[in-house]
Amino acid sequence: MKLKYLFVLVFSVFIVNAQAQSSKKDVLFTVDNDPFYVSEFLRVYNKNLDLVQDESQKDVDEYLTLFTNYKLKLKEAKALQLQEKPSYIRELATYKQQLAKSFVTDAKVSDALVQEAYERVSNDVKASHILIKIPENASPEDTLVAYNNILKLRERALTEGFETVRKEVHNGKTVFGEDLGWFSGFRMVYPFENAAYQTKVGEISQPFRTQFGYHLVNVVDKRKSRGERTVAHIMVVEKAGDSLAEKPQDRIQDIYKKLQQGEDFEALAKQFSDDGNSAPNGGKLAPFSMGQLNAKEFEDVAFGLQQIGDVSQPFKTAYGWHIVKLYAIKPIVSFEDMKPELEEKVKRDERSKLIDAALYKKLKEKYKVPSKQPDLEYFTSILNDDYFKRTWQLPENFQADRPLLKIGNKAFTYKDFGDYLLSSQSNGDGATDLKTLVSKKYDTFLNTSLVKYQEDNLESENEDFANVVAEYRDGLLLFDLMETTIWNTATSDSLAINDFYNTHKQQYMFPKRVDAVVAASKDQKTLKKVAKLLEEGMAIDQIKSLINSNDKIDVIFTTDVMDSTHQALPPNFDFKKGISPVYNHNDGFVVVQVKELLPETQKTLEEAKGLVISDYQAFKEEKWLKELAEKYKIVVNQKALKHVKSQLKK
Repeated sequence: MKLKYLFVLVFSVFIVNAQAQSSKKDVLFTVDNDPFYVSEFLRVYNKNLDLVQDESQKDVDEYLTLFTNYKLKLKEAKALQLQEKPSYIRELATYKQQLAKSFVTDAKVSDALVQEAYERVSNDVKASHILIKIPENASPEDTLVAYNNILKLRERALTEGFETVRKEVHNGKTVFGEDLGWFSGFRMVYPFENAAYQTKVGEISQPFRTQFGYHLVNVVDKRKSRGERTVAHIMVVEKAGDSLAEKPQDRIQDIYKKLQQGEDFEALAKQFSDDGNSAPNGGKLAPFSMGQLNAKEFEDVAFGLQQIGDVSQPFKTAYGWHIVKLYAIKPIVSFEDMKPELEEKVKRDERSKLIDAALYKKLKEKYKVPSKQPDLEYFTSILNDDYFKRTWQLPENFQADRPLLKIGNKAFTYKDFGDYLLSSQSNGDGATDLKTLVSKKYDTFLNTSLVKYQEDNLESENEDFANVVAEYRDGLLLFDLMETTIWNTATSDSLAINDFYNTHKQQYMFPKRVDAVVAASKDQKTLKKVAKLLEEGMAIDQIKSLINSNDKIDVIFTTDVMDSTHQALPPNFDFKKGISPVYNHNDGFVVVQVKELLPETQKTLEEAKGLVISDYQAFKEEKWLKELAEKYKIVVNQKALKHVKSQLKK
């Protein structure tokens, strides 16, 4: 699904709602006599001018080619009736439903919750809690017992001390007493977060309930958020299956000693870090905040560094061994910068229930639905204990056609609510009486129906929504066409792929490589000595023992099969067998022992398969587009095109 939506986003640069066409009817081109207008082309071109990275696409003629190709594909998709496929219809309906959530909301309540969320992520709370577990659908009797027990624990905590009581009552089954440490907004369920932020430092909250049970929260401290950290790291991982490889803990200690000797962190990261993404950038990572990385140990070390330039000792995480250097400390970002992220979090969080409640109220007013429930006594009378066993059925004489309510111009009957009751039977409903059950079910039915009615009518009520749906409608159609015509056939047509590979073999080659040992040091004289020892045939371990000591690491070796892009090799390295001259590289020096030259060699089809399939797909699409251009004749109005070019030059 995500891949499809990404494709649609990329190709929606060519999509325009037909209803938005201007009154100017200057035809720019036709596809099989179907006209496409100057106004549409100009609107799309100008809209996406800053989005395209390929400069050739800014050329009007090149862009017109892309645009006409797009229209050709849509013409073929509709000729194949792909818009009638059940999967396409379902996909579009699902997207419309998801998209509607962005339009169906109460903005005022949402904005207030986003502002509250910002205040909370800007401040941390340190707390502990006691929880008495009870199910969400617990009986009133069990609920009262749990509530009274939590009240007694609060009274004890006020006199004996919260920590004493917390540790004593914790059993890990029915009662939990936990030290939660520091947390901020969105780290706890919303009712718990509310209690923690609303309770003063040094105080114990009143009992409150979440879906887990009844809690007490003891607020130990509060502070401003620690914001973001920008760090660089050197990472060393264990190389599985390589029994000759140096132990990662030994290698990281050697690198750390070189740092202590004053060598440059970034240079060492470029040479020795196993994090291929950050190593070329001196080990530097994107800024992050507490809880953002899936590595608590790494975050603890990074946030524990106090001064810019501080370097940690080596430490281990699930990913390997690390050394971290602090580059920047950034306070919490501004509300405007964080607002889009917070809006998405609020929609996914329990806070959304408050937004939903405000929305339902607004929709009732909009569609003139009375706040007071209709008479539901009939539904109470036809329910029985079978409902709680999920075996209940509507009675044979059910009054299906009686009117129940009206939303906008849509009337709902008893049958609509009866069917809802039938489909929503649940064992959990047994915790309440029938009258209360029917009332709650009606509220849920009404709220669901209100939202569904607005969603169904959004295209006529909201122009922005209609425009986006139009874009996705064509984009999803194009995706299905490409998947059916190009992508699936290109990956499954093994004979054609094999023929394509044999015809274009020269494009799929391994570059020239070397099996080499690279010695790196900050000191040029040291490397000259290492070069001499390598030339004499001394083993690497012996050279390390001779050059390095427990207190000082002067040289680190890297052994690998390398091409010219390998991080250990200098850019101007001359591929020759033997001992190289000393090169200046990554703010240090390297000398390379080339044990074997591996010339440029042919990749097998299996080794190059991914690239071959990609190239074959492009080749097949180009051929297919030519066939479409013959099938559906394109006629460009040269006079109109000349006018377009003159307008775009202004």
